Amino acid sequence: MRLLSKKEVKALVIYSYAHIARLEAEGKFPQRVRLGEGRYCRVGWVEREIYEWIEARISARNKARKTSR
Repeated sequence: MRLLSKKEVKALVIYSYAHIARLEAEGKFPQRVRLGEGRYCRVGWVEREIYEWIEARISARNKARKTSR
């Protein structure tokens, strides 16, 4: 299992840090994993969960294309 940094996640999903945080708060994006304690601890995201989230977006796009034909 690999954890991705905020910078790696941002590069994969092409969203700003603020938008990623908003989606997380709304339950629409994988939750970060706190690697320490306190307000300023390091965080990471489970790589597999990020890729599954991306794949779900692709599947939704493909389904929308099929139903619009």
